[in-house]
Amino acid sequence: MGDDEHKKTKMTSSRRMHLKSLLLSLAKAAIEKEEADRITEKERYMGEHCVPLQISGASMAELQEICKKLHATIDVVDEERYDMEIKVTKTAKEIDDLNLKVFDLKGKFKRPPLKRVRMSADAMLRALLGSKHKVSMDLRANLKQVKKEDTEKEKDLRDVGDWRKNIEEKAGMEGRKKMFEGAE
Repeated sequence: MGDDEHKKTKMTSSRRMHLKSLLLSLAKAAIEKEEADRITEKERYMGEHCVPLQISGASMAELQEICKKLHATIDVVDEERYDMEIKVTKTAKEIDDLNLKVFDLKGKFKRPPLKRVRMSADAMLRALLGSKHKVSMDLRANLKQVKKEDTEKEKDLRDVGDWRKNIEEKAGMEGRKKMFEGAE
């Protein structure tokens, strides 16, 4: 390997911006050309398939006949559109199936998004083992029993009691009387 391969071509920021602006202008011109081509193609198609109507000076029967012809052509076009849509959906499904086959052949399988299912351990074993599963699985049976020690704070809280009782006792004249008696 020579030094030429290791050297990176350094480009100034102004040169890079100039090239970027040139690429953007070329892309813009290509997009405008595609749009103009699309418009001319649409006009050509409409000119071939849609003959301009001449309804000036036509009688009522002629107008009804024109309407019937238009309805018939609309029905034909709708049938063609429906057939095309069905064909497109069918080919899209075939493409997806072929892509899955390609992934399978490569060995890389794209996992589908799974839904979370809430299931107990017993239900899971029943689903996996079927009717063979008869033992219930109690996960709490193997846990160690822990004896809770009372701390001093918890004892103080129990001694204070329920705050509602204290308020009910102090409510009304009797409660105030007890407070004054207790102060003496």
